[in-house]
Amino acid sequence: MISRSSKRQADATPYASSLIEGMRDFGYTLETAMADVIDNSVTARASRVNILAETTTDEPWIAIIDDGCGMSELELIEAMRPGSKNPLLEREGHDLGRFGLGLKSASFSQCRKLTVISRKSGETCAATWDLDKVAVTNDWQIDLEDDLSDIPAADRLPETGTIVLWRKLDRLSTNFRNDSGKRSAEINKAISGAERHLRLCFHRYMEGSRPDLRILLNERKLSPIDPFATGNAATQADPEERLPLLNGEVVTQCFTLPHHKKMTSSAWEELGGAEGHLRSQGFYIYRERRLIIAGSWLGLARQTELTKLARVRVDIPNTMDADWKIDVRKASAQMPPVVRERLRRIVERLQGTSKRTYQRRGRKLVSNENLPLWNRIQKDGGIVYRPNIEHPSITGFEQTLPEEFRHGFQACISLLGTGLPIAALHADMLGSAESVTSDTIEFREFAEAAETAVRALLATSMTGNEVVRILCSTEPFIHHKGSIQKLVDDIEQENSRDGANQAPR
Repeated sequence: MISRSSKRQADATPYASSLIEGMRDFGYTLETAMADVIDNSVTARASRVNILAETTTDEPWIAIIDDGCGMSELELIEAMRPGSKNPLLEREGHDLGRFGLGLKSASFSQCRKLTVISRKSGETCAATWDLDKVAVTNDWQIDLEDDLSDIPAADRLPETGTIVLWRKLDRLSTNFRNDSGKRSAEINKAISGAERHLRLCFHRYMEGSRPDLRILLNERKLSPIDPFATGNAATQADPEERLPLLNGEVVTQCFTLPHHKKMTSSAWEELGGAEGHLRSQGFYIYRERRLIIAGSWLGLARQTELTKLARVRVDIPNTMDADWKIDVRKASAQMPPVVRERLRRIVERLQGTSKRTYQRRGRKLVSNENLPLWNRIQKDGGIVYRPNIEHPSITGFEQTLPEEFRHGFQACISLLGTGLPIAALHADMLGSAESVTSDTIEFREFAEAAETAVRALLATSMTGNEVVRILCSTEPFIHHKGSIQKLVDDIEQENSRDGANQAPR
């Protein structure tokens, strides 16, 4: 009697040529591919990584060279195997790997020929994946290289360490394959664009007087980019908060960046990057100190102008990869529900701090102790800005006009208020509020208005010092305090002389 539980089987081994081509399209960019290769250098305890690029030859190449522990030939063969490590296995704390796919998939995303040269205990070995050869043979076979004389950058191999060499850079030279000059410029531009990502991704390894890791690009040392500006005294840092969970501990720390006026323009621009501070606010998630997500609220909040100074550092161990659904590229993650709820409360608290950093500067403009040229008024749930018709420079000038012209003058001032280009201001301030400034004006251009305001204020029995303090608290007078002070002194002296001349003899 034949058992019904027996099952037939068939060989479903994937075709090498098809699967290895599919590995090229995991979504890597040049910067994420380079970062994935450098992850292996960190895991190998490298202290120096040098990225070399030769783009002017007919066969351009990129080499990533580290001084890590290196590999024996057996270890190298295993490292070249796709899926060389089971993601379910426990890893050491410094191990930045995940699936055993990163070296291969990252490299294939940029090139069709990958050679890895390694040296350990005085023994040198090398192996090559050539996708064009695999396409013909359809075999999972690598070439073991015995002669390194014709392999670019092989002479740069340290006493102990590894070189990852990319050749046949078809993904980096798609537009100008027959024009070596333009092809070189295209590749160099891509490499230059990857620089910021590496400076940010590994900044915690690169920081300090004795960094764990130095990264060089064509022998030029890269400096780290700290997204929290912890070196600036005006940065507000909250204490760390710890959330113990089954597979590890999540550590969070909130930061509020300084107002842009408390930083140099170059530091501010570097901190915001090409997309600006509006896009770079939010969570910065690190896996074993390596940045995997930079600047996103992950659906817990909206990116707004008033919260663009808010950033949250989130540290997770590699034991929580499955909980966070870390992908092959280590460039995306999903928060577990318990972490999401904790971070939601953190976001609500941090947003209030970030808003106050900007709003403190706004309150002065509407303080009763100042004389703003514009009044900020809450109306019907919104905010309206109107010219302050009670400003002494306006009322003083109005009093000099004939009676029949005063109504028309007030109508013109009101028209200026209703004609404020709100839509244009929104567009200009979206993500780059610090670039929107008031127009500069020479003192001589509004000296008459300033004199009118000074005389009106002195007539209210204010002292000269009070007039200078109040008048110079807002634009445009704030930039001309010296000229306002001299004007006050002159008018006070004039009033004193007039008072002396009018005294009874």
